[in-house]
Amino acid sequence: MQYENKPSKFTWEGLGDIGEGRKNMGPDMPVLVYRLFQYTLKDILAREYDEETACSLYRAAGHLAGTELAKNVLDLSGDFDFFVANLTNKLKELKIGILRIEKADLDSLTFTLTVSEDLDCSGLPISDQTVCDYDEGFIAGVLEVYSGRQFTVKEIDCWATGDRICRFSAALK
Repeated sequence: MQYENKPSKFTWEGLGDIGEGRKNMGPDMPVLVYRLFQYTLKDILAREYDEETACSLYRAAGHLAGTELAKNVLDLSGDFDFFVANLTNKLKELKIGILRIEKADLDSLTFTLTVSEDLDCSGLPISDQTVCDYDEGFIAGVLEVYSGRQFTVKEIDCWATGDRICRFSAALK
C-alpha cells in the first residue's frame, strides 16, 4: 500500500497532555465511545475503498499504535517473562484487555496468545468473521519492538465469531 512507503507523521508527544487538557473529565472514556469511533471509521473506509483495504488499514494503524506504545510505555529491558508480565499489566491497566500466553516457542518465535475482555470486540453480536484487525497489527508492533524482528499476527478465534475470547497466532514473517 502507498502509506507503507511514506514516513509517519505520528508522534507520541502529539497525544498531548491529557491531564492538563481534561482536568474535569479525566483520562478515561466509555468503551462505547471508542467503538463508535472505531467501527464508524472502519465502515467509511470499507465503503470508500473496500472491506479488505479497510482491514489492512486498521492492521497498519494497530501496528503503529503497538510500536509506539511499546517504545513509550513498556519496559523492554528484561527477559521474555519480564516483558510478558509488563505487557500483561499495562494492557490490563490501560483497560485494553487481559492477556494470556497459551504457547510460546522462543526458539522459533511463535506464540499463541489470548486477550479476554478485548476492548475491540468483547460483547459484540455474533457474525461470520473475526473483527480484530487492529489488534493483529497492535500485537505485531509490540512484539517487533521487543524482539527486533518482524511478525505476522492472525486472529484465529474471536468473540464476534462465537468464541468468548480472542486468540491470536504470532510468527516471524
